[in-house]
Amino acid sequence: MSKLTQPPGRLLGPQFVAPARAPFATSAQSSRGRYWPEVESPTRTCYQRDRDRIIHSTAFRRLKHKTQVFIHHEGDYYRTRLTHSLEVAQIARSLARMLGLDEDLAEALALSHDLGHPPFGHAGEAALDACMAEHGGFDHNAQALSLVTQLEHRYAEFDGLNLTWETLEGLVKHNGPLIGPKRARKGLPDAAAEFPWDLELSTHAGAEAQIASLSDDIAYVNHDIDDGLRASLFEAEVLFEAPLAGAIFQGVSEAHPDLDRGRLIGEGVRRLITKLVQDVTAETQRRLEALRPQTANEVRGAPEPVAAFSPAVAAEMAALKAFLNQRMYRHPRVIEVMKNAQGALTALFGAFLSDPKLLPKDWAEQCGTQGGRRTARAVCDYIAGMTDRYALQEYRRIFHVEFPL
Repeated sequence: MSKLTQPPGRLLGPQFVAPARAPFATSAQSSRGRYWPEVESPTRTCYQRDRDRIIHSTAFRRLKHKTQVFIHHEGDYYRTRLTHSLEVAQIARSLARMLGLDEDLAEALALSHDLGHPPFGHAGEAALDACMAEHGGFDHNAQALSLVTQLEHRYAEFDGLNLTWETLEGLVKHNGPLIGPKRARKGLPDAAAEFPWDLELSTHAGAEAQIASLSDDIAYVNHDIDDGLRASLFEAEVLFEAPLAGAIFQGVSEAHPDLDRGRLIGEGVRRLITKLVQDVTAETQRRLEALRPQTANEVRGAPEPVAAFSPAVAAEMAALKAFLNQRMYRHPRVIEVMKNAQGALTALFGAFLSDPKLLPKDWAEQCGTQGGRRTARAVCDYIAGMTDRYALQEYRRIFHVEFPL
């Protein structure tokens, strides 16, 4: 019988019942508030309002046309920063729900984690970091903080989005403490330290931010496998040899030998996401049972993150990332385009820096002495906010030739 003509069935197995709110969840009722005092919404918690402000921001909309791995002209079926952020948010909400955390805060952090990325992915970030070497460098997480505290101009009484302390803390510390032996690269700790609000940079973030960070890992590994297979950067038979994912995809192929390529990819990715979500849930519950935190501050003050992959899966994830780095991110087809993109952004930066009048009027007015730090930062902020295709347009406007892709 065709799958489309089978009689309706019933749900199999018991339905999931969300646990009660955990005592260590970040509470909207006890939020430390906003830097600029505001009357809160009568219909939304403060974290729901943060999420909504992020969704309505200009920076979030621009993620639609910012590269994840492939340049926009490669096709309509590959991930962008926007679709990636939505996938991260879905996983973060699910994990937060299973663990009794604040789903809205986890979602807000997931949706905001890539706001600071420039055009052309990591190639664009490397180009801007090199251009800004004498002016503090460039870091996409530091840029995200700048966007939500300064560069977004949507409100009459303040710059930025005026997000809550907890959302800002999670945004800057989702990968761990910024001060200490494992501190992040220079740009983000310095930017966070300059912000006139103590975000407690030496501690971990709350559990919701830790979950958002792991959700990012789960989402991007899986969608890069999906995109890499669809782009024929590697074949399924090659993936069968990959750590962690290989056994899953091979198992799908053996169980369904006549499965078409699209279904093989979809089923394999679905199973891998499930495996990783279940592993994070089990390991996080194990750590929470050992720590027994009673408040969100106890989670922040713990010596290690409370949310994590198990040691075995963490090792397999590292090996899978190495596989993808070699087979996908370092693929000659990707490298060539990204190398050209770096050169083009470097040329744009140099042109704007030497002649700020080439910038739009509102950006040109932000520049100080020609070639100085203030001008360099304004140029960097302008380029970082570009979408891939707007960068193509600006390159054509400035140099009167097509972008060298």
